[in-house]
Amino acid sequence: MNEENELRNPENLPIYKKGKEIFEVVRQIGELIPEDNEHLQYIKAQMFGDTVLLTVKVAGAEGGGLYDIRMECAAIIRKAARDLMVTNYSLEMFGFKEVEYFEIVRDLIEEYRLLFIDWVDGFDRWDYIIDRWGLFNPPGIGPHDHDPDDDIPFDPNDLGLE
Repeated sequence: MNEENELRNPENLPIYKKGKEIFEVVRQIGELIPEDNEHLQYIKAQMFGDTVLLTVKVAGAEGGGLYDIRMECAAIIRKAARDLMVTNYSLEMFGFKEVEYFEIVRDLIEEYRLLFIDWVDGFDRWDYIIDRWGLFNPPGIGPHDHDPDDDIPFDPNDLGLE
C-alpha cells in the first residue's frame, strides 16, 4: 500500500479510532446484559447498531468525497451518537444493574464529538454537487441555484467510443 492510500485510509483517522474504542466499551457493557431480558436485549441491539455507525459512516464519508455525501454521513453519525448518549436511561428503566458503566461511554462520546467537529470542519466545501433536497449544500449554495455544469456542452460522440 502506498503512502497516499495509507493517509486516506479512514482507519488512520482519530475519529475512526475513537469510534472503535466506543464500540469495544459498548460490546463489553453488552456482555453484562442478561440474555433473558427481552427489553434489554433490544436496547443492546440498538446500542450496537449506533456504535457501528460511528465508524462505518466515517469510512463512507471518506470514500464519498462530495460535500453532500460527507455531510449526510455526518448527520447520521450525529444522530447515532446522540441516541447512544441517552441509552443509559433506557437501560436503567428496564432494570440493568450495571448502568453506571455507561458513564464511560458518555465520556467517550464527548471526546468523539470534539473530534467530529474538527473532522467536519475539514470537509472540502468546493467539492460538491447541488443537493436539490436542500439539506447538505455548502454554505452559500441553495437547492434552487443554477448548476454551472449545466452550461458545459456535452456531446457523447466527442468521447471517441465508436
